[in-house]
Amino acid sequence: MAGSREIRTKIKSVQNTRKITKAMEMVAASKMRKAQERMRQARPYGDKIRNIIAHLAHANPEYRNPFLDKREIKGNIGAIVVTSDKGLCGALNTNVLRLITNKAREVQEAGHKIQFTAIGNKGMAFLQRTRAEVVSQLVQYGDKPHMDKLVGPIKVQVDAYREGKINGLYIVYTRFINTMKQEPVIEQILPLPSERLKGDSKALRKNWDYVYEPDAKAVLDQLLKRYVETIIYQALAENIASEQSARMVAMKSASDNASSVINDLTLVYNKSRQAAITKELSEIVSGAAAV
Repeated sequence: MAGSREIRTKIKSVQNTRKITKAMEMVAASKMRKAQERMRQARPYGDKIRNIIAHLAHANPEYRNPFLDKREIKGNIGAIVVTSDKGLCGALNTNVLRLITNKAREVQEAGHKIQFTAIGNKGMAFLQRTRAEVVSQLVQYGDKPHMDKLVGPIKVQVDAYREGKINGLYIVYTRFINTMKQEPVIEQILPLPSERLKGDSKALRKNWDYVYEPDAKAVLDQLLKRYVETIIYQALAENIASEQSARMVAMKSASDNASSVINDLTLVYNKSRQAAITKELSEIVSGAAAV
């Protein structure tokens, strides 16, 4: 059995660890509320622009944007991998990276290539370890997503799709369900999937007609660009909210485990101390009897 001093040192060490995990839990809880609010505020804009794009998909303009054309996804594809910059958030990043690894394996087994955009330090480090083709990246994006930082990495993939270098673009991130549940998902961005273009079925008509100012090309190019950026912005906002929720749960679990370890060590310490006292009393009684 370890000595009393050694056990006291272990107890002190675990107590210090519990203070750190408790503080991190409280910080994550505060950031989680802000991230959830930011995520919810972004949803109405995404829903509205989705409905507009759904209407445009049923319109018959003189100009047809390449994003609206139906294209069979065969050959090379692009993938945007959204992870966190920091760890200590449970299996959040592991689940996302496992999902994109399976997708990459399917593409490579078919004899095609996949190029990546890494958003977050964890995803970037993983892609570098696996020697994947990374065409753009964004790291250290902070607790709040900024569109001006996202535009550059997104443009690389969108231009590759427009030029025909890739035939499809996907995004992998963690969708926020609730505080206790986050779900890793992979979604198709380009070509714009039919389920995203359905919109409100009651509001849709078969033949839509618009008047474009200054012209259809300028309006559609700008609007569809904003639509793609909105999808990725919303995915990043969902991922940040999921990250803070997962970190809060992980730190709470760590604090609870530390308390359990402290109780066990305290019990061992008390037993060791009691054994030492009993031994001393036995020696005193034996000495007195010998005298």
